[in-house]
Amino acid sequence: MSERIRGGPGGVASVTVPEAPRRLRPGDTVALVAPAGPVDPVRLERGGAVLEELGLRVVHGASVRAREGYLAGPDAARAADLQAAWCDPGVAAVICARGGYGVTRLLGLLDWDAMAAAGPKILLGSSDVTALHRAFADRLGLATLFGPMPACATISDPGGPEPVTFAHLRQALFEGGTPAPITGDRVIVPGRAEGRLTGGNLALLAALCGTPYAMRGEVRGEGRIVLLEDVTEEPYRIDRMVTQLLQAGCLDGAAGIVLGSWVDCGDPLPMLAERLSPLGVPVLAGLPVGHGSPQLSMWFETIVAIDTKLCPASGAFRDSDAAT
Repeated sequence: MSERIRGGPGGVASVTVPEAPRRLRPGDTVALVAPAGPVDPVRLERGGAVLEELGLRVVHGASVRAREGYLAGPDAARAADLQAAWCDPGVAAVICARGGYGVTRLLGLLDWDAMAAAGPKILLGSSDVTALHRAFADRLGLATLFGPMPACATISDPGGPEPVTFAHLRQALFEGGTPAPITGDRVIVPGRAEGRLTGGNLALLAALCGTPYAMRGEVRGEGRIVLLEDVTEEPYRIDRMVTQLLQAGCLDGAAGIVLGSWVDCGDPLPMLAERLSPLGVPVLAGLPVGHGSPQLSMWFETIVAIDTKLCPASGAFRDSDAAT
């Protein structure tokens, strides 16, 4: 199915509507996997308990507690866990326990035909999991959820999950939920635009340039709202990565830009305004998405709208009945 999307200086673009997985119900089984860095076992248990308190049955990938240097086990084992969970008909959602380096190493090891045959389900993760979001959009044509992970601070701190983060995630994950609009706090370029949301962690989007999963403009960015965020990167490094996206054509034809959190990044917004304003599309900053606390959830490949009069970038989840 295709539809016409308005926004940006280029008028309209025809895009393919992705398939949206069924949202969760109490009693569903979710699988925790570690596609990137090694997982703190204490945080893993706390995060799993939080999910169980929501009425979910939690299972673990066979190597979710593995460690091999800065990775959660060998590439083949991490890929096998991810694929096994995805292809298990009893699993309704595959949830990445944490981010960290290593996800891009898995993209060439997955059997995309087998995963496509398994049908749609939820993928949840953020940070370096951006690589999976890009690959799942391209190879499987699915909407995926960019949000907090169970072995990370906002969900598994000793005092319990951060309330705003947890409430927003629950609304995004469960059937019948309606996540509150996500509001920015700074308008860089005013205007209104709508389109399907893409993007994610800036370092990963830059790392994917030159690969089959790059967010190339005319193929995957046209008519889109692009989310950018990062953590512990100096402004000059953010400048370099944004410049790479611009020179690679990844932002060509974008309808608008939304900027998430920049935790421990100094103040990159003056530079980002300089680099992004010439695109001539609305740019909204200060969304609590990506890292830090609170950390809100956004469905990639669903329609979002930027309206700088109100300053929201709100995403509407479409269930499987509406995705045909």
